[in-house]
Amino acid sequence: MENIYRVNLLLLLMLFPVFMTVCGQGAIPNGFNKSESGVYYKFHKKNIDVVHNASLTTPIAVEGSILTMNIKWRLVINKKDSVLNITPNPFEIKLMKSEYKGDIYEAFSKLHKGDSATFIINAEDFFMKTAKYPQLPQGVNNTSMLFFDVKLLNIESVEARQKAEKDKAEKFKSKEPGKIQVYIAKNKVTVAPTASGIYIIVQNPGAGRMIVNGDFVKINLTVSSIEGTKIFSTLDQNKPITFEYGKPFDTKGFDEAIGLMKLGSKATVVVPSSMGFGEKGRKDSGGQDIISPYSPVVYDIEILEIKTKSENEEAIKQEEAIKNETANLALFNEPSLIKQYIEANNITATPTSSGLYYIERVKGIGPKASTGKKVKVHYTGKLLNGKIFDSSLDRKPSTPFEFTLGQGQVIPGWDEGISMMSAGGKATLILPSKLAYGERGAGNDIPAYTPLIFDVELINVN
Repeated sequence: MENIYRVNLLLLLMLFPVFMTVCGQGAIPNGFNKSESGVYYKFHKKNIDVVHNASLTTPIAVEGSILTMNIKWRLVINKKDSVLNITPNPFEIKLMKSEYKGDIYEAFSKLHKGDSATFIINAEDFFMKTAKYPQLPQGVNNTSMLFFDVKLLNIESVEARQKAEKDKAEKFKSKEPGKIQVYIAKNKVTVAPTASGIYIIVQNPGAGRMIVNGDFVKINLTVSSIEGTKIFSTLDQNKPITFEYGKPFDTKGFDEAIGLMKLGSKATVVVPSSMGFGEKGRKDSGGQDIISPYSPVVYDIEILEIKTKSENEEAIKQEEAIKNETANLALFNEPSLIKQYIEANNITATPTSSGLYYIERVKGIGPKASTGKKVKVHYTGKLLNGKIFDSSLDRKPSTPFEFTLGQGQVIPGWDEGISMMSAGGKATLILPSKLAYGERGAGNDIPAYTPLIFDVELINVN
């Protein structure tokens, strides 16, 4: 258990280097106190006296405690900061013994349950001593500062957590047989379970060959709880999974079912926890249950393709060749496609030296956007054919996208185009692919070397 909580923290820290591009002196805002060891801290809510009995106080974090918190962390370089990561909420870590004066564990030990605070620690020490990086990430030096915005939701001892987990597991264990029987009755399942206890409910038996060890199998897969809550599905993004049969893939129950299916087969498979995720279940990176202990799972599986190893290798080569040919053709055609769009829409704007077309729709009268400032932007992204691939306005509620300008947090065309605006302004940005997603493309909607159009509104500049 100890290793799990330590790994969770360090796993999330691996996201830090993404936006680090410049060096410089960190900045400590006003209103912070400093401990003797060098931790800067500021409490937004201090929850010491919430218990009315004078002989009691709110629990405080101590070494060995399991802390459940909301955390946001950011790095300050050159007196500018960027939000780098917000943990899954809530997030759990075990409070370790301080490894050196002024480390993050010492900072967390100042917290009572219910407290919210901001801690500032030295980034170089953190990366080299706590996160054990082999070298400093780009842009970090001994003056760089790391900010942690924390709200401590709960404190538990390891013993209390282990007992709670055991009690929870026993509770789920006692209910598992009943859950399976409810599912069987509700869905009118008539097939008998296999010797291991899994149910394979066939919708289509398939007409192709059986699957054997070493085959590469392409499937559509949906995983759900037995109560019907979807956990994962390849159908959501239209991305089937290919795996090598004979090597562990998900659970023993899944592997058994696949071995009984053919090309074209489609089936629902009910897997008891003994053939699934067992007494531990499965947790996310924040320590929260994705699948609870002793919980059966339901797989909906469709076998799309079966290939031998050599067939799979040949298919990969062909796909790569087609991908490269398509990308080269797109690169060749891109200038003429942009030209056709400009002419068809009577656009008179002159491109910048980078190739960006900036068409002002409404002139902003607020603060000017510039490098290092935080901006909030509403946007709609389109292809040249008018197809919308993303829009902040379509979200419920619609939420502007916030980022720090000029820090590489967005595609180059955004850093350049938004810097030409003032708050309240609206504009259309036409971006050649080199200012967007280039040879990589993005997702299913944006292939390699695709020019993009963004209608943007600059809501705010800080």
